[in-house]
Amino acid sequence: MSSAPSTVIRPGFKPNISSTRQYIGAWSTLSVLQYFLAETAVIAAWAGPEPYDRRTGYISDLGALYCGVYDGRDVCSPLHPLMNTSFFIQGLALVLGALLLTSGLLCVAAAPRSRLPAERRRGPWPAAIAVRILTGIAGVGTMVVALVPEDAGSPLHYVGAVMFFLGGAAALVILGLLWIRRTPWSWVLLACGLVALVAVVVGGVTGLDVPQPGTLERFMGYPVTLGFACAGMVIARQIRRNRQA
Repeated sequence: MSSAPSTVIRPGFKPNISSTRQYIGAWSTLSVLQYFLAETAVIAAWAGPEPYDRRTGYISDLGALYCGVYDGRDVCSPLHPLMNTSFFIQGLALVLGALLLTSGLLCVAAAPRSRLPAERRRGPWPAAIAVRILTGIAGVGTMVVALVPEDAGSPLHYVGAVMFFLGGAAALVILGLLWIRRTPWSWVLLACGLVALVAVVVGGVTGLDVPQPGTLERFMGYPVTLGFACAGMVIARQIRRNRQA
């Protein structure tokens, strides 16, 4: 991934962030919210012997291809194509966001105009590049989860899940730090990233062998999805303001 920013720096460091390329990138990131709608629909169609419970049911169970006992759990998700499509769309959105949002834009998207001149320093740019790389890793991981369901008999499913959880959480923490003192949303991103990271550590140590594995797994994944949605909203609003200007 190229680290050279495509954002044009104008006098006074007013970035040209009104391009369609960057606008699509911002809304691609925001579109991850569709996941929650799909998950709700798939849970409503669950056909297992027991109702699906978010506290004990694994997220991946919703995308399992076949009905039966898997790893000691009765799994039957008739709408698994919808769940896996949602996973894929979420991953594709994150990849597009990583590719289309420039590092320069990420550095200034949350900065008030009065503070833009102070942002001429190139120091934050490596952090923005790291955010793009980690977001891309998270997106690719989610697409792998969609293409290789848990009952496909491949460890790639779990590798993809770890890529999403860890890559997404780390990206949010770095982006939150990058936007600190620029927008109150930075604290939301930091909180989402840190909660997800702590949950990933707990899940790794326990192997998800806890009374409510579904709750723990959602603490690993939900904050990442919400955090990226918030980041996309901040960027899209800034782009819209610049277009109007």
